Amino acid sequence: MNIDIVKNKIENNLNKKVVVTVYGMRNKISRYEGILYKTYPNIFTILSDGVEKSFSYNDYITGYIKVKLL
Repeated sequence: MNIDIVKNKIENNLNKKVVVTVYGMRNKISRYEGILYKTYPNIFTILSDGVEKSFSYNDYITGYIKVKLL
């Protein structure tokens, strides 16, 4: 998967509801539900309960996070 494809996919869905699942160390899984908020050259952010959370495109490509549109 190419990083430009991921950036375009995220940018095309700005201001839509998403669930971001983060797969951490030792089988720890975190889920954040919010709105795709902003994009930057290396990261994108979601607004979840008034708090801005940031995630990298690289983590999406490697499978550390998954983004699901609602």
